[in-house]
Amino acid sequence: MTLRLWQIEKIKYCEHAAREIALETEVAYPSEHLPEQAPRVLSHRCSNATECNMLDKPACAWCGTNPNYQPV
Repeated sequence: MTLRLWQIEKIKYCEHAAREIALETEVAYPSEHLPEQAPRVLSHRCSNATECNMLDKPACAWCGTNPNYQPV
């Protein structure tokens, strides 16, 4: 069975949120039957995404509102 985990990729200060945030990545690890396969990245998210999405101004690609701005 495949194992899916959210891992913290980077912790940094976000100017838009005016605080530290965690940029997380969802990774799928293969089952024990196929151990030679590499883990796959499924999605990305920000720990402050819900608060940023409630603001009037689009934030960044990690929140899903502004794909043109990558804060990393």
